[in-house]
Amino acid sequence: MTLPKFSRLVLLASLFLASCSKYSPEDDTTPPPNNTGGTEIPGDNDPILPGNPSGAVVNPIYSLNFLKNNTYYKLAYNDPRGISNWVAWHLQSEDIGTTPRQDDFRGDVGLPTGYYQVQTTSYNAVGFDRGHNCPSADRTTTVAANSSTFLMTNMIPQAPNMNQGPWEDLEDFIRNTLVAGNKEAYIVMGNMGSGGYSSTGTLVTTIDAGKVTVPKKIWKVVLVIPKGNGDLARIDTSATVLAVNMPNDNRIYTTSGSGRTAWRNYLTSVTALEADVNTYGDYGLDMFKNIPANIRTYLKSKIFN
Repeated sequence: MTLPKFSRLVLLASLFLASCSKYSPEDDTTPPPNNTGGTEIPGDNDPILPGNPSGAVVNPIYSLNFLKNNTYYKLAYNDPRGISNWVAWHLQSEDIGTTPRQDDFRGDVGLPTGYYQVQTTSYNAVGFDRGHNCPSADRTTTVAANSSTFLMTNMIPQAPNMNQGPWEDLEDFIRNTLVAGNKEAYIVMGNMGSGGYSSTGTLVTTIDAGKVTVPKKIWKVVLVIPKGNGDLARIDTSATVLAVNMPNDNRIYTTSGSGRTAWRNYLTSVTALEADVNTYGDYGLDMFKNIPANIRTYLKSKIFN
């Protein structure tokens, strides 16, 4: 069928405009707008059911904010930083079993072609731990589940005293007290900025010849509700919210005594956390986007006590 002359002109103009606006990897200097890559709301127990924290996209051209599914958790990977912007996971008693810690640290071969693949050797003798985002102890039902937490996309350079002291205590508190047997939690851990203090008290901005950023701060947000079905509809103002925002500084933490509970000194609101993250500009943070606005605003203002 031959199109009328006017229709042909409209079609050609549309094709020309589309070609001019086509995204190029060379344009990838800022994170994409908040866009989940689709309009579907995830189902129960999906780690990003409350919302995609940075609008990460399942498209490798967005190398600063690439949404990746590691089966037992999801993450927004930032290839230029060599670490994830955040990692999200769902936690309930059914995730806790008797599988031992696998300790099989390794590069993530599931990263897109062209992304730098961080290895466990990237952290050798640098004064920082390979700090888990999703903890090994939160995934102990099967070998596969626990092993997944040792992919290097789940690691950040974390000050040893922080990782082995108050951060470990916080993980234990969430798992054994907040969640325990009758609750479920949606958890996100992330980081911001560059420049942490190592085991020798030295300020370090990157490791692995500049390929891996050492974060300045490390944060976590936990949303806890009673166990049940239809989670999104059940999230209301009574939900427990715990948010912390802590310097990645080995000098200010200890691994014993009261030092282990020092995470309580860094409790904050999600609103304040978002403002801090957005100041650094590594990515944009907007939590709980799938929760109705009036409930979302209230939850973001909460400070755990």
